[in-house]
Amino acid sequence: MIIKKLSAWIVEMPLDEPYEVAYQSFDTAVNVMLRLETDRGIEGSGCAAPDPNVTGETPQGVLEALQDTVASQISGQDALRPARLLHRIVPSIRDQRSARAALDMALWDLMGKAAGLPLWRLLGGYRQSIRTSITIGILDKRETLQRARCWRSQGFTSLKLKGGKDVESDIARVLAVRRELGDEVELRFDANQGYGVEEALHFVGAVRPARVEILEQPTPKAHPHLLGEVSRGAPSMPVMADESLINHRDAFRLARRGQADMVNIKLQKAGGISEALHIDSVARSARLESMVGCMDESALGIAAGLAFALARPNVHYADLDGHIGLQNDPFPNCLTLSNGVLYPSPHSGLGTAS
Repeated sequence: MIIKKLSAWIVEMPLDEPYEVAYQSFDTAVNVMLRLETDRGIEGSGCAAPDPNVTGETPQGVLEALQDTVASQISGQDALRPARLLHRIVPSIRDQRSARAALDMALWDLMGKAAGLPLWRLLGGYRQSIRTSITIGILDKRETLQRARCWRSQGFTSLKLKGGKDVESDIARVLAVRRELGDEVELRFDANQGYGVEEALHFVGAVRPARVEILEQPTPKAHPHLLGEVSRGAPSMPVMADESLINHRDAFRLARRGQADMVNIKLQKAGGISEALHIDSVARSARLESMVGCMDESALGIAAGLAFALARPNVHYADLDGHIGLQNDPFPNCLTLSNGVLYPSPHSGLGTAS
């Protein structure tokens, strides 16, 4: 099956509800869509969700990389040899991780469609569905409780609260949500690098009655040893590496130095499913549980993360809510969400129509 043409385009998707994290506010998701056409009439689709703070890219830069660099190298190549293609092409876009993720997704989509199998089955098929958390941005306590009640009424049983700007406000919001919802929900907390070690340990001690399941990236990625200090100082709450983890070498470093208890694997910052598989293998060998996370991305990108999550036994958690509330999503039917649980499309590949 020969690749005949690569097409890429930018899609802007306003959010139904803007939100704030420790370092930025968001009201629109800008993705770059990729399509590979083959001589057998099968098309493969991929999605890039560039973010200067996470992947170090801009949408225009990703578009140019795909159109100018990747297109010339992939035309005329055998689509059913993805490892060979990625080995040849990735060095030319090594620092453009979401562009790599889009290309990797599209190649895996082609593989699934050629095999006539949904990608989650092709990758291993360990489970058929997974619960996802839903994220609540930085809001005041009243608004946080309002959003928590709303998501719970829609069936979500795992809530992730964002924080990292004011530790005392964060503590108050977490405790208030637990009091409001009782034991009905699992609580996770993401500081997005906003704390120092002292603040992080203070947070852990203060919210112990709320039984927070995960503390995600409390300290700056520029100082990796700080994450280890929090992990060792807070045995009652698992500490997860997110921004500190990009590739499998980072996973090995984190495990070797005891700097985290868990890892958050995002396809966009890892460079796609292929690298994510390596990261999870390293994590599993070090007995670190994995979570699959996401950016604000089309349901197509979420479907790729879901396929990876469903395929791997070591993926115990999913935070795949980046498509919820996106307007004008060009691929809305690649998965199903029901009562906070994600189910894959029954169609082959990533579940697109073609």
